[in-house]
Order: sequence, then C-alpha cells, then structure tokens
Amino acid sequence: MQITHELKTAIAAVRLASTVTQAVQQHLVTADTLEKKDRSPVTVADYASQAVICKALADAFPDDPIVGEEDAKELREPGNAGLLDSVVSHATKALGSATKHDVLDWIDHGGAVPDGHTQRYWTLDPIDGTKGFLRAEQYAIALALIEDGRVVLGVLGCPNLHADHGGRSGESGAAGSLGESGVLMAALLGRGAVSLPLNTATDEGSPVRVSAVDDTSKARFCESVESGHSNQSDSARVADALGITAEPVRMDSQAKYAAVARGEASIYLRLPTSSEYREKIWDHAGGSIVVQEAGGTVTDAFGKPLDFTHGRKLEHNRGVIATNGLIHDQVVKAVGEVIG
Repeated sequence: MQITHELKTAIAAVRLASTVTQAVQQHLVTADTLEKKDRSPVTVADYASQAVICKALADAFPDDPIVGEEDAKELREPGNAGLLDSVVSHATKALGSATKHDVLDWIDHGGAVPDGHTQRYWTLDPIDGTKGFLRAEQYAIALALIEDGRVVLGVLGCPNLHADHGGRSGESGAAGSLGESGVLMAALLGRGAVSLPLNTATDEGSPVRVSAVDDTSKARFCESVESGHSNQSDSARVADALGITAEPVRMDSQAKYAAVARGEASIYLRLPTSSEYREKIWDHAGGSIVVQEAGGTVTDAFGKPLDFTHGRKLEHNRGVIATNGLIHDQVVKAVGEVIG
C-alpha cells in the first residue's frame, strides 16, 4: 500500500495517541474506579488523545477541518481544574512541553462542523468504546479522512486487540482477544488495508483480507457489548434466519471492524435501536474503509451506502452492516425481513 503524507501522519498520530491512552489506562483505571463507576480516567484519555491527534493534523495540514467527538468547554470550567491538569500532564508526556491553553486549543481544533460543501475534512473518535476502556477490554482510536463525501483514508488503533489472530477459513481465532502488543490497521481508498504493530515505529504492514466464508450458516458475527448500541434481540433473529448457531462475539468499539477486516468474523451488525437514532460519522468512517479495502462490504441496515455528506451524523442511514462481501446480500435480506 502506498504511504502518502496523509497516511504517514495519521498512522503516527494514532500511534502516539495510543501510547497516551495506554498510560492513562495503566495508571488511572483501578479496581476502585471500576467499583465506583468513575469515568474520569476515560475522560482524561479522551481529551488527551484528541489533543495529541489534532496537534499532529494541524501541524501537517493546517487548512484541514477536524470533526472530533470532544470539545474543551467542560475542561475550561473552573471546577474542572484538576481534570484539566491530568489531561495536560498526559498529553505533554507524549508531546513535550505545552501550556494548558495549547492543549485546550488543540482539543477545540476538533470542533469543526462539516456540511455538504466541505470538500475535505478529518473525523476523529479519540476513544471509541469508553466502557471497554474502563473494563480494560476493547477500545479504539479511530481517524479518517473524507474528501467530497467519500472516506479515502482510515486508521484504527486497537491497543488491546491481539496481534496474533486465528485463521480465516474457519473463523476460529479468538476475535477480540486481548494482547500486549496491540494492532493498528490502516486503509487507503483503492489501495488495500494493512495491519501494523501498534507500538513499533514502522509504516510497513501486512495486508489483511476478509474471510472466504460464503455459507451464512458457517459465519460468525460480532456486535456491540452494550445493548443500547444495537438491537441485540433483532440480531439474534437475523442470526436464526441465516442459520447461524455460533454465539455472537460481543466487542466494544470499532475493533469489530478490525475483526471483520482480518477474517475473525464475517458479519458485524449494528441494528437500529429506534427510528430516530442516527449514527455519528466518527463511529464508522475509519472502520468502514478498513473493511472495504480488505475486500468486504459496508452499508446501512437496508443496503444503502453510508452517506458522509450530512454533517456530524449519518442522517440518511439507519444502522450498519459490515460483512466479508460474499454474504452481504443475504445478510441485508435477512435484516430487512426482521426489522421491516
């Protein structure tokens, strides 16, 4: 895969942000914070990750808007001085010296609001899978570049996804298993997708490819851990319609896209939980291009392409289906029969 200036910058930024989130998880997530359901560690990691990535993109591409999940309004409140100090501390460990104002400005640099006339912009989820992060399970740093409504580049940093996965033929690998090394996946439109070591400074990756499963009864699918993110009862009915008997692999974050891209699962279902809900663009841009460039197919729940031309949400789409491509039409048909 060709390493462009954009891709090289994105890989380096996501890799650096991953070291920040790993440090926060190691030092701030404890049994006590879990027991008290204290979300402050993930808040620190979220802001620090966005600061690191936004600085890298602003330095390299100062004219590019960035559509991030966070803004610094909460951090600027006097009552959150301690939280701000922690964010600055972790961000500057990765970046070197910086003032509080620098960090706040980098976070707010991710506050762009795209519209149908925005020709080129980045979209960022600094930590996708907050509950997975707090459980020390799966989460992802997801970054994508969108040009003229098309996702042209995507990078996923998955610090807890094991680099050593199972074979594609029988989908027997431990999808979602934890690993010390972590995985970074990168994709360029029309150039394929690769997997790289997360904590090694290299742009050289190994090509990834979706599974070759063409019989839905032999497929395995993955879905969100949190029932509020996807209608799991509908997913179970879809699995039954497709003849799938294996239990679903439940994973947090866009690590599910990584599992499909490298053949550990053939289906990712994120079915609508209500008629009003619309997906955020940063929850799917990076992962969708990784799956597509690995040979798979990604649409909404009704088979429509994901439309990134309507601001911060996929306003004209409902739900998401990602598959290895070979069984996509069958999955879409089954979903349609279940949810109408």
